[in-house]
Amino acid sequence: METLLKLSDVGYSYHTLKGETKALENISFEVEKGDFVAIVGPSGCGKSTLLSMLARLIEPEEGTIELAQPSIGYMLQKDHLFEWRTVYENVILGLEIQNKKTPENLARVDEMLKTYGLYQFKKARPSELSGGMRQRAALIRTLALQPEILLLDEPFSALDYQTRLSVGDDIATIIKNEKKTAILVTHDLSEAISIGKRIIVLSKRPGTVKKEIRVVFRDEFGRERNDYTPMQARNAPEFHEYFNLIWKELNENGA
Repeated sequence: METLLKLSDVGYSYHTLKGETKALENISFEVEKGDFVAIVGPSGCGKSTLLSMLARLIEPEEGTIELAQPSIGYMLQKDHLFEWRTVYENVILGLEIQNKKTPENLARVDEMLKTYGLYQFKKARPSELSGGMRQRAALIRTLALQPEILLLDEPFSALDYQTRLSVGDDIATIIKNEKKTAILVTHDLSEAISIGKRIIVLSKRPGTVKKEIRVVFRDEFGRERNDYTPMQARNAPEFHEYFNLIWKELNENGA
């Protein structure tokens, strides 16, 4: 498999008048093409800081980040849809900003809107959409620029539990259909296990990689299955084993 992203001994500190706070240290892992990596850890361990470095919003103070493909899409906790623009105008905003409103790109946006159930709402305002539909629109806006790697910073955290399950299913399916590589930061262990192919467990601050876990679900004959939806994965026998394993890692030695 092609390695798209490689972190080697990455570290970062926040500096204030009161002194230095070490957020991350010795972070090393790789992400391959087509991978879906979930990053979990205790509150304040530097998960969002790590995503900001991957997005090149901030630079690491230690170590290196190597990107085989610089094309990155960043989906934040809030959808940030503009109410004064229609759904369609929102999803093509990135194409407008980057002067990429080509017939091919616009046709691709239309196809995604049709495929993912938003085409009939293209002239609607964001306030007319449900929370799940808004997140789908935000993802299509991100995908319109055809990023090689998607960064997802707790994109479901503002949704109620039932909607969160449904939207998690939707988003994971869309990313799989579009054959994208993704990195998800979440505090929800169930979400990480049901969506991620691989889970990176960070320690308490300063965040370090405690463990990497490959998530594998199997059928009744022991054969590996890659077609489970997140909702189906939550009912698989292995789900609770992974949950207990990660819970133990997070609570071991005060992590």
